[in-house]
Amino acid sequence: MTATSWALLAVAGVLAAGDWIAVAPGVRARGVEYVLKPATMLVLIGVALTLTPEHHAQRGLFAAALVLSLAGDVFLMLPADAFVAGLASFLLAHVVYIAGFAVAGVSSGWSALGALIVILAGATVGRKIVDAVRSGEHARMVVPVASYMTVISAMVVLAIGSAEAFAVAGALLFYCSDTLIAWDRFVSPKRWARPAIMATYHLAQAALVVSLAR
Repeated sequence: MTATSWALLAVAGVLAAGDWIAVAPGVRARGVEYVLKPATMLVLIGVALTLTPEHHAQRGLFAAALVLSLAGDVFLMLPADAFVAGLASFLLAHVVYIAGFAVAGVSSGWSALGALIVILAGATVGRKIVDAVRSGEHARMVVPVASYMTVISAMVVLAIGSAEAFAVAGALLFYCSDTLIAWDRFVSPKRWARPAIMATYHLAQAALVVSLAR
């Protein structure tokens, strides 16, 4: 990590914390969220571009994934329901993250452990989410939601396969954040969900960025 990278990471942390407050129950400052949410991702992109990576190709792919995530953020925070567009943006982001882990190389043993973890998660929490989507008013979303769950699960497997602590933490936090989104939207809405979703999401993206500087 360069001094510039650390400085930008600190700025991203301040912006992210402000966004968590903006979406907290009883606050919901949409105007502030509209500024801080994309600003956090823009600064994290800056972090990725200013650090010294072990794999330059991986940095390029991760930066592209961050840009796609930024697009997904914008879609999901719009007043209009653009959930499908946001879902598609993040699905593509995970595909690019997968490519990033692949070019850097992964361990078959650690990947097997990752596969076991996502299979267990899918058989428990994932199944409940898909069942809720299928039986509710969002039945038409079953295929997109299941497809997204498959892709993010693959990303988690390869992140664990990288055997890099920040990458593993970032992927698992991303998985938790998206699980919270799905649970809140399709299973059981929670008053505290928004700040929890954003906190785990921003920490996930930051950890994935930092993992580049191995």
